[in-house]
Amino acid sequence: MNIVLDTNVLVAGLLTPYGLCGEIVRMISSNELTLCFDARILAEYNEVLRRPKFKFDENKVAVLLDYLAHHGRTIASHPLPQALPDIDDEPFLEVAIAGKAACLVTGNKLHFPAKQRQGVKVLSPREFSNFYKKQQE
Repeated sequence: MNIVLDTNVLVAGLLTPYGLCGEIVRMISSNELTLCFDARILAEYNEVLRRPKFKFDENKVAVLLDYLAHHGRTIASHPLPQALPDIDDEPFLEVAIAGKAACLVTGNKLHFPAKQRQGVKVLSPREFSNFYKKQQE
């Protein structure tokens, strides 16, 4: 299943590896899920994961980003016809649309108004977990 993962879910997954977001990150790292991204998303992951406040090990961040880049799907996307409330979120929706991702998983659903999603499912980590389990039945 192809998904787009908002940075906030990736960070939460690394901070709480045994929580719901951690489970999603593990599913990506075990190739159970395929991460869709573009260069802007990888650059944001890189910048955010290296922030001193998170205290992530530099080498582990580098290994994770390398893994994501080599095992995920690079997507060429197009600009949205209308800006999102937070323009930094636009790459995530653009990639989800262009990559025909099953969903975009985010902790900030309000940043992705329904009228601008172009049919993309935007799910919280909990909603994604329920969605994924139903797909496996």
